[in-house]
Amino acid sequence: MSRALAIDLGGTNMRAGLADAARPAEIRPVGSWPAPARRAAFQELVEGLLVAYSIKRLGIAVPGLALGTRCVWIPNLPYLDGLDLSEAFPDVSIALGNDAQFALLAEASAGAASGLSDAILLAIGTGIGSAVLSGRRILRGARGGAASFGWASADPSDPGDDRDGWLERNASGRALDRLAAEAGLENGAALIERARSGDGEALRLLGRAAGALGTALAGAVALLDPQKILVSGGVAAALDVLEAPVLSALRRQLPPHLRGITLTSGAFGAGASLAGAGIAAFRGQNWEEVR
Repeated sequence: MSRALAIDLGGTNMRAGLADAARPAEIRPVGSWPAPARRAAFQELVEGLLVAYSIKRLGIAVPGLALGTRCVWIPNLPYLDGLDLSEAFPDVSIALGNDAQFALLAEASAGAASGLSDAILLAIGTGIGSAVLSGRRILRGARGGAASFGWASADPSDPGDDRDGWLERNASGRALDRLAAEAGLENGAALIERARSGDGEALRLLGRAAGALGTALAGAVALLDPQKILVSGGVAAALDVLEAPVLSALRRQLPPHLRGITLTSGAFGAGASLAGAGIAAFRGQNWEEVR
């Protein structure tokens, strides 16, 4: 049976699994490790897995900008910047992509966006990752950075930042942690639990993040007219308290014919990027077409 190695390389952890051609989204896990701290350690770990399982196809999701088989900008793993995986692993077919793009590939191929032609995915955790499905194709852009919604801004007075976009600074997991501190709470998870209990201050603080997210998303919805918005990452578990204020802010900025947009959780959960890497591995560099 034809097999591929799927890897989800995050800023802090790396997970790997095996995919087969018949059911590429069904990954059999083979291990999880702390993210390698150096390029040599990364190459040694991946090469060891390729040899151990006699693999000639590799799909790898990275938390940053990728173009073709080259890592362009990986903020949390800067040793990868400029690394061409086709040179690092010359005897292997390579499919490289941003982790949110691969997550949406999985959801559109066999998950919550299956059967849809147009959708947006937001992966909201420590930061904000994002991807767009348009006409059954994952948009990659001229430089691989299409749909970087973490950089969307709804504040013309914001001075900007070289590392974190406006939306990421206002609606990511880190933003929720900062809001929680204003209420004297330990972290964003505690803030969400307090909001679930109906606490007015917690709901007010969460409303700030939800308002920023909904307002920025309105521009994306107006531009792309998606059928659905998928939410993955740690913040997806808080949709029960975030969905209403996000949709309220979003719909306020949209014309009537676009206000029917909905939010939903992804079907693959934390495994979406790994599943997408498995699917992409069998398609090589031209993985963006959903079939």
